[in-house]
Amino acid sequence: MPHTPEPGKAPRVPTPAELEVIGLIPLLEPFFRSGAVRDLMPEKMREAMEANGLTARHGAVLPQLLSGGPLTVGEIARRLHVSLPTASELVGALNRAGMVTRTEDPANRRRILVALADAYRPALETFVARRSEPLLRALDALTPEERAGFLAGLTGWVREIREN
Repeated sequence: MPHTPEPGKAPRVPTPAELEVIGLIPLLEPFFRSGAVRDLMPEKMREAMEANGLTARHGAVLPQLLSGGPLTVGEIARRLHVSLPTASELVGALNRAGMVTRTEDPANRRRILVALADAYRPALETFVARRSEPLLRALDALTPEERAGFLAGLTGWVREIREN
């Protein structure tokens, strides 16, 4: 059943099956608590975050740089669904902490490319691997069709959050 909210109308009441899904969301919250995240962080990364007053918002930038290579501040802003000034502030703080580097884009000198600093790549790779373990175990238990459905659902949810 498509859910397209209409301006001025009360929101649609979820079906029992939808309530089952909605009820699972709060159960993920402990996975995102700062203590749980901190405990999985390699010492080098944890020390840099704490010494520089970096938060989870700063930390959210780092995995974007791990797989995608250098990104512009605008690309980071779009991926994280934050304003350009916010993304710039996050990148600036990470740069001052030595966790990212900023260089001119050789193809367009007005653009700045942001990359993960080589010194922090192994720590971030370890952290991402540790944080991914529960998700990867869950994905291992799914059939290819179930994985495709899971991916489609998450992608759709992210799209809805970003658009509204």
